[in-house]
Amino acid sequence: MKLLIINGPNLNMLGIREKNIYGTQTFKDLEKYILDCCAEHGVEAELFQSNHEGAIVDRIQQAYGVIDGIVINPAAYTHTSVAILDALKAVSIPAVEVHLSDVNAREAFRHISYAGMACEEHYIGLGFEGYRKAIEYLVNKYR
Repeated sequence: MKLLIINGPNLNMLGIREKNIYGTQTFKDLEKYILDCCAEHGVEAELFQSNHEGAIVDRIQQAYGVIDGIVINPAAYTHTSVAILDALKAVSIPAVEVHLSDVNAREAFRHISYAGMACEEHYIGLGFEGYRKAIEYLVNKYR
């Protein structure tokens, strides 16, 4: 099984940005955590992070036919990007949405998730653990 893990804008700034919301662990820590979780389950993982909406759309499209599942944290694009929603729907690859913080407990504009509309499951506000749960969900359902 091969999973694509997509992280959107500003997640590369973990450990620097809004520590009261995101904590002090870095993006490198997150990537290691994800790779370790995938290794525990015998899953091949490809990690992708971009601050650019079009690059995320391109990577989702490139996943068609070669990726078995997508874990996506679209970050700020969660609340604005119909293009990412449409890309996820177009490829019809099982997808799970993850957010480190509880977006539903934050500003009202963060309560809408366009990308989430194309996802089978959602792990919100669990920090890094949300990625583990998303990986396990896909492994248990599709392996």
